[in-house]
Amino acid sequence: MKQYIPFRSKQGSLSILMHKKTLWVSLGLLLTCLLIVILSTGMGELNISPWNAILGIIGAGSDDYSMVIQKLRLPRIIVALLAGASLAASGAMLQGIVRNPLASPDIMGVTGGASVAAVGFLTYFAGSVSIRFLPFAAILGGAVVSIILYLLAWKRGITPFRLILVGVGMSSLMSAATTMMIMFSPKNDAGQAYLWLTGSVYATNWENVLTILPWTIILLPLSFVLARHVNIGQLGDDISAGAGSSVELNRLLLLLVSVALAASAVAVAGGIGFVGLIAPHMARKLVGSSFENVLPVSALLGGAIVMLADLVGRTFFLPLDVPVGVFTSAVGAPFFIYLLYARRNSR
Repeated sequence: MKQYIPFRSKQGSLSILMHKKTLWVSLGLLLTCLLIVILSTGMGELNISPWNAILGIIGAGSDDYSMVIQKLRLPRIIVALLAGASLAASGAMLQGIVRNPLASPDIMGVTGGASVAAVGFLTYFAGSVSIRFLPFAAILGGAVVSIILYLLAWKRGITPFRLILVGVGMSSLMSAATTMMIMFSPKNDAGQAYLWLTGSVYATNWENVLTILPWTIILLPLSFVLARHVNIGQLGDDISAGAGSSVELNRLLLLLVSVALAASAVAVAGGIGFVGLIAPHMARKLVGSSFENVLPVSALLGGAIVMLADLVGRTFFLPLDVPVGVFTSAVGAPFFIYLLYARRNSR
């Protein structure tokens, strides 16, 4: 037990057991994310030295760089970090809920529901309704799909296998609905919708940061509070119920938190794929399978992955700005195929 550090509330109602290795890994990932932020702030059509980039980040740099850093690059980097962390945490929670490593927000239709609502908004309401309502449309779409998903999977309770099976079907349905809307939309709106659907943090600003920040600040700590229920759920519904866990209520709460995290990310960064699949797998390789350890490491890995993808897309193909989702899908799709192949004989 000396390898674990307990975190308990004063009343003792909340207890989290974290491995010391997780703290060291998390610290290393925090430093890695900080390094990526500094590099990404300084790299682009206008290259800025690391020291001037640091000064620009804290608002003490030269006026020559302040607009580039404060107005253009820093909001984009922060949105990439928060969106990646939210998608990764959402994927970790879904994989814990359904007890299946193939689960993720995009594969189970959560991202698709948010994307349908957002593309519908861009296609039919962007000219008459303020674009500031786009995040609310995406979050509502994700929530509606999650409710439908839960109702369709219900049969005297929810089983993980039925939940992921219905989720894959919902994902295909949402993809078809999105494609249909884009086909019948005006050409200019269709181009904007395709770019957003691919997943991009291009042209983000501080308003976008303030849109996603409250969701991340509230929901990530809440997912830590619910972490022990994920661990108990790994034992199976019957054993969890025998241990005093409210299985269906906890599963519903976890699903809602996961959906809200994914939808808030999609609202500002579009349909970035496979982050919620890749990051939890990497986290389990680093710190094991306990959810209290997987969740923070997944979030940090997700933020790092999206920031790196954005840095590559923004700097390696100048003057083009390649969307983040192109790179995450290029890595995530083969990884998903590998997982399917590796689990081909499992039931």
